Amino acid sequence: MASSASMLAMIMACALLLTGSKCHAARNLADTTPAAAAPAASAVPGLPAVPTLPSVPTDTATLMPPMPSVTLPTVPQVTLPPMPAIVVPKAVLPPMPKVTLPTVPQVTMAPMPAIVVPKVTLPPMPSIVVPKAVLPPMPKVTLPTMPQVTMAPMPAIVVPKVTLPPLPFVPNVNVPMPFAAPPPSA
Repeated sequence: MASSASMLAMIMACALLLTGSKCHAARNLADTTPAAAAPAASAVPGLPAVPTLPSVPTDTATLMPPMPSVTLPTVPQVTLPPMPAIVVPKAVLPPMPKVTLPTVPQVTMAPMPAIVVPKVTLPPMPSIVVPKAVLPPMPKVTLPTMPQVTMAPMPAIVVPKVTLPPLPFVPNVNVPMPFAAPPPSA
């Protein structure tokens, strides 16, 4: 089910991509192809003739009214007063108080005692002797002899030649076929 859903999503994505490219191609084709000649009035008997559409003028610039002229009011020249000078007063900070750090008394540490690691002697590793295993000899297996079998010769199969009569010609009209299912009843 999941694979058919992903396949459907892929098909829909491809269809969307193809539809988008067809729109551009159709628009380009419509813009670059000259208009086809109108069909004759009596192309289909019994149908009324197609009315002719009024022609659309191609020059749309002459159909627009002229743009009225707009006069903008003149803006008077404004003179701004000079910017006053900003004087930042010089700030005088009080002197920093002197901080006296307390003196740390001198401490004499006792000497670190020497750590003596005793020397350890390990006993020698005992040697491991793996005994050699001797397997008994494999018994000899004697297969029984198969008797020689002689097959009887295959008899020749003769297929009789059958000549079929020619098929009758069936016209392509609503003639029921001999092996076709009957049409559904209405």
